[in-house]
Amino acid sequence: MDSKHEKDVDSASVSSAPKTRVEFYDPSKESVWTRVGLTFESFKRAPGTTGGQVVAGSQNVADLEKILADAPMLQQKMKPRHLTMIAVGGSIGTGLFVGSGSALNRGGPAGVLIAWILIGVMLINVTQALGEMSILYPVSGGFYTLAVRFLDPSFAFAMGWNYVFQWAVVLPLEITVAGTTVQYWGEDIMPLAAWITIFWVVIIIVSTFGTLGFAEEEFWSSCLKLLVVVMFIFIGIVCICGGGPSGGAYDHYIGGEKWHTPGAFANGFKGVCSVFVTAAFAFAGTELVGLAASETPNPRATMPAAVKGTFWRITVIYITSLTIIGLLIGYDEPRLLGGSGAAASPFVITLKDAGIRGLDHFVNATICISVLSIGLSCVYAGSRTLTALAETGYAPSIFSYVDKSSRPLWSVIAILVWGPLAYVNVVSAGDTVFNWLLALSGLSTLFTWLSICLCHIRFRRAWAVQGHSTDELPFKALGGVYGSWFGVILIVLVLIAQFYVAIWPIGGTEGPRDTAESFFSAYLAVPVMILFYGIGYAWKRTLPQRAHEIDLDSGRKSWLTAEEMNEWRAERRRAPWYIRIYRILFTN
Repeated sequence: MDSKHEKDVDSASVSSAPKTRVEFYDPSKESVWTRVGLTFESFKRAPGTTGGQVVAGSQNVADLEKILADAPMLQQKMKPRHLTMIAVGGSIGTGLFVGSGSALNRGGPAGVLIAWILIGVMLINVTQALGEMSILYPVSGGFYTLAVRFLDPSFAFAMGWNYVFQWAVVLPLEITVAGTTVQYWGEDIMPLAAWITIFWVVIIIVSTFGTLGFAEEEFWSSCLKLLVVVMFIFIGIVCICGGGPSGGAYDHYIGGEKWHTPGAFANGFKGVCSVFVTAAFAFAGTELVGLAASETPNPRATMPAAVKGTFWRITVIYITSLTIIGLLIGYDEPRLLGGSGAAASPFVITLKDAGIRGLDHFVNATICISVLSIGLSCVYAGSRTLTALAETGYAPSIFSYVDKSSRPLWSVIAILVWGPLAYVNVVSAGDTVFNWLLALSGLSTLFTWLSICLCHIRFRRAWAVQGHSTDELPFKALGGVYGSWFGVILIVLVLIAQFYVAIWPIGGTEGPRDTAESFFSAYLAVPVMILFYGIGYAWKRTLPQRAHEIDLDSGRKSWLTAEEMNEWRAERRRAPWYIRIYRILFTN
């Protein structure tokens, strides 16, 4: 079914029905400079929604204009290529390029693979569940708004604010890492504070261009990151087989030598447990496709490819590259913990040891760009969630302001003002301050993924109780509700593993004070989450709704019947076998 054809034809089919008169905002009547956010006019409040989301099956609704008007204030500026690359390469950053080094040191090559595979499998179920709901409900705030509806507003309040604070704190962290990454080429070029200023200004400038600035930057930086990782994989395979430059560390066959000496596991079971949160941090941001669904005109056409792209990123990018790193570097390599930024990156260390001149600098430049990319993701994710919090009454209403260039202006500013916190890293006490700030929201990503799985379970329950068939769904999660239950179980196990490591950390503690400090630095987010839940409940006094009471119509953009969807699926099954395989692997 062609989406444009659907919208045009279906509009005529309801012309006889009583309609709600809605004034839609048409950005095309503004100048191109206003649309990209470069005029004073662009900062004025948008007068209304654009109604730019495609409604599938609109012949089955009585009032099409009302359905079109029930849409986010944010404009649908993202193209399919943007959404695909955000899903495939958007969250590749310090977690993989730098964080994997300390993870290798703590868990060993086998521990790293176990942690990343388990988190990856869990995340495939999370994104499948998110895809199913986001295609049906491409609402502002994505999973936060869905949590308000399907779970409990008080829990959603706690999760939403934790998610905002997570990105607000990660922003100055990424700016700092960008500064230390540049210092790989020499610490005397410019003081760290100057580099922090430059990178913060760059993020502000790109944020000025709103959704399109973020989407274009993500597209091109993701292309670069994917190129570098794929290039590294091929170089790594050659080096493992002994094809490295003569005189380098890999000019002879290595094979699985590093798995025997120093070994596959660095600290046994405890080492594996300690790596889970690092793996979760490396995957953080994958859920952004759920936020971006509201800013693409036809999620039914674009989201399936983005969701399935997650599987390929996890298998090809993360698992393959980490396997190669584990074969090339032993976990006892001192540089994995001895440096900061790129100096501790196993990617840079490997290429430097191989004796391949210049490539370590190329990878370092890529790390710098990816760090800035994650910084922009912080602004995007934090501002969109803060706007949704304001729209649902859980944040000051000023944050619901969306201007004519589709920027949630005050929300963007609220996240950007956290950037100068990066300057605390210039002083010696900075690390301590920063570590505690990160601890406040360190497990926020896991809570977010948990809420997505629970939302999907509750959604499926309400969908069935209210007489709907899963055949009506434009996209079905691969594992169905069982996949979401599996995701919930894995997330709970990871939280238990983190609790275990928080109380009994690697290397032990010197006394009760150290034990308490170790625990709260790793698990502070849990009491903070409980506190926020209590505040949310005391404020609004809301409880979860019963399955038959849950609103399944607000924000819904697919109204196709089970018969229409089954006819569409039968038509696609008649395609040649190679097209069917392509659709199974990469699209819907």
